[in-house]
Amino acid sequence: MPESGGQDTQGHISTTADAKAPGAVASAAVRRTSLLVTLVLGGLTALPPLSMDMYLPALPEVTDALRSPAATVQLTLTACLAGMALGQLVVGPMSDKWGRRRPLLIGMVVYVLATAVCAFAPDVELLIGFRLLQGLAGAAGIVIARAVVRDLYDGVEMARFFSTLMLISGVAPVVAPLIGGQVLRLTDWRGVFAVLTVIGVLLTAVVWKWLHETLPAERRHSGGVGEALRTMGGLLKDRVFTGYMLAGGLAFAALFAYISASPFVVQEIYDASPQTFSLLFGLNSVGLVVVGQINGKLLIGRVSLDKALGFGLAVITLAATALLLMTSGVFGEVGLAPIAAGLFVLMSAMGLVLPNTNAQALMRTPNAAGSASALLGTSSFLVGAVASPLVGIAGEATAVPMAVVQLASAVAALLCFLLLCRPWQRKNESLTAASGDPARQK
Repeated sequence: MPESGGQDTQGHISTTADAKAPGAVASAAVRRTSLLVTLVLGGLTALPPLSMDMYLPALPEVTDALRSPAATVQLTLTACLAGMALGQLVVGPMSDKWGRRRPLLIGMVVYVLATAVCAFAPDVELLIGFRLLQGLAGAAGIVIARAVVRDLYDGVEMARFFSTLMLISGVAPVVAPLIGGQVLRLTDWRGVFAVLTVIGVLLTAVVWKWLHETLPAERRHSGGVGEALRTMGGLLKDRVFTGYMLAGGLAFAALFAYISASPFVVQEIYDASPQTFSLLFGLNSVGLVVVGQINGKLLIGRVSLDKALGFGLAVITLAATALLLMTSGVFGEVGLAPIAAGLFVLMSAMGLVLPNTNAQALMRTPNAAGSASALLGTSSFLVGAVASPLVGIAGEATAVPMAVVQLASAVAALLCFLLLCRPWQRKNESLTAASGDPARQK
């Protein structure tokens, strides 16, 4: 296990480099502070879904208010996702070089400023531009939260922590559309960004007070951009790491196809209210959180991470197939309930896929957690950014493009897992190594 974090007399998170206790005592300190770590990192990982999902019920209103087509307004989601993807490529290596705290605080301040400007955007072009900046800055929270988890935990403990973290960050998709729907009762879509600005200010204050450095100076990289690129290149040459990265990213594309299309599918095609959409979205997020907790509390330690991951990818593929059959009219005209059920199954299975792909990939990168986290996040958000406009390519009157993108993404994710990760082969290699056979691993 790498150097673990401890807690000082004020309750701050700190590294064992600052602690005088032996490693075992420091590890116990990490366990005692796990709730504090989870709350702080949960807040950071909750910020992106808050930024995306509070805004979802307002998408049809933004389309009308700014007099722009749905496909153009969906680019505000794409811009935010693209910013989060590109920002992670910068912030991840920066955090390996300068530590986690400084880049995170800078990113949070810029996020607050960009979100405030979004609230006053007079046209869709300016809104798209500052959503891009909002995503670039918000990337700091995503990438550094994962890197901090890698600083503090390893192996099964890390996988369990990711599942626990999902309980905190998973609350955000549940409450965000509900908050957004209620905000729309009191004001217009600009009020959503005003609320996000306040949340950003509060989270920045929490990070400033409670999240101290978790990467000791002796573990930081002294190189510049060239070394960061070489590190990332080395990670991408690792077939298994790349397999988990692509599997997780493509699964995220299926999820984001749902996020981007569901406001129009539920509200425009099935004539549901923003509040009904928010309720359905919240139920789907509850499914994801519950399955994530089953993964962390019941499966990990009893079932291999690869088995849980493979099962989750298979369920997502089956759910996407059912959605495509229903939306294309194979079963005749179906109502909202069957579509909602298919989306619930697909979203819930993400609780087996997302934490386990992150854990398996990061376990292979103990000395470059920031760069590895950046690659994981960038691949997910870039693929999600591509999926966003595709789901609206046929207009607002059909849900078929959403189902097509979901099925294609799910099948591709499953193939990447099977062909690149090859879990059965690595299991045999582990057994061979355990038996003392000196045969060289591939």
